[in-house]
Amino acid sequence: MMDLRRLAIAVVTVTVTVTVVGEFGCCSLGNVVTFDVKHKFAGKARNLSALRAHDIRRHGRLLSTVDIDLHLGGIGHPAEVGLYFAQIRLGNPSKEYYVQVDTGSDILWVNCAGCDKCPTKSDLGLELTLYDPKKSSTSSLVYCDHDFCTSTYDGPLPGCKPDLQCQYNVVYGDGSSTAGYFVKDAIQLQQVTGNLQTGYTNGTVIFGCGAKQSGELGTSSEALDGILGFGQANSSMISQLAAAGNVKRMFAHCLDNISGGGIFAIGDIISPKVNTTPMVPNQVHYNIVLKAIEVGSDQLQLSTSIFDSGEQKGTIVDSGTTLAYLPSRIYEPLMNKILSRQPALKLHTVEDQFTCCNFDKNVDDGFPVVKFHFEGSLVLVVYPHEYLFQIREDIWCFGWQNSGMESKDGSEMILLGGISWNSL
Repeated sequence: MMDLRRLAIAVVTVTVTVTVVGEFGCCSLGNVVTFDVKHKFAGKARNLSALRAHDIRRHGRLLSTVDIDLHLGGIGHPAEVGLYFAQIRLGNPSKEYYVQVDTGSDILWVNCAGCDKCPTKSDLGLELTLYDPKKSSTSSLVYCDHDFCTSTYDGPLPGCKPDLQCQYNVVYGDGSSTAGYFVKDAIQLQQVTGNLQTGYTNGTVIFGCGAKQSGELGTSSEALDGILGFGQANSSMISQLAAAGNVKRMFAHCLDNISGGGIFAIGDIISPKVNTTPMVPNQVHYNIVLKAIEVGSDQLQLSTSIFDSGEQKGTIVDSGTTLAYLPSRIYEPLMNKILSRQPALKLHTVEDQFTCCNFDKNVDDGFPVVKFHFEGSLVLVVYPHEYLFQIREDIWCFGWQNSGMESKDGSEMILLGGISWNSL
């Protein structure tokens, strides 16, 4: 069982709010199920180029305009779309599968028996398992006239016949692809049974059975058994469990600042009291409205237009991104204000892209706290030891990145990754 007392928690109400609370100590929960998660970079030396490369691939997926058969959003390396992976149990008898936890996609899928070019081993040191619906007594195929299929594809499929399976196909920008069909089967979940205690409960979920992989999806580099999408669509597992009345349609992530792991929880947090901020409606990702940024005790003088929450705007909070990416109009005044506390500090560039410095004192004493103020009086506090990465003795690099990132309609975009989530 995960020790919840050391973890910080952020709760997302999928329909209307994002909720942030403090330490998850003695608490009271409604009907909640949890997943222990591990960080892909946990225990590894911090290679900033690797983090940046990961994020570039991730952003390619988030900002893609490529059309795909199933609206999962994106391009980029599929194995690199997120940072955290969890172990789930599917079928009867149940077997264990390692899946990427991804708030940017909408279905759960795992590689299946008979799959063409599915990876059989992982460089992460995990034992991969192929799901076989024929060996599960509770599995059933999902056909094209099923409500799940018509809902996923926004209407009846052309040429649908009663015996035609509901299929999915995703093609990524690097040429990699995954294809297969949907099945319905039992899923075994950890359920909160008491204060800091969990037990197992069973549910049923429709998920993708991967029959064919190509490109990078067939390699062993950081391979997993599949992806667990925590997106907002009706096809996501969280939406399915909520529709069945198993849990409320909200989830929490609890991240361990020390070991890099934590838990994802689905359900209603009753206690401690939580603060909320509304989400931007009708967005593919989890967009929230940023109102102001404070450095130390000074609020940055920024144009309100940069926080515009119109079409495809707002601030994206993403579990799969490592660093924080800010438009130049935010990045430059933010860095100037932070560095004003250390006027004699000499900056240098590491790996041709990261702003770094030599600092032999406590960074929390030498640099200011950064606060993000969101709609609804929600404040996200980011401490210096969270936005600064120590890559070598006395050498620190800033996790803020000048993105120049734009959304499809050309508006500037703010994306807060893992360095901003540590204090949630």
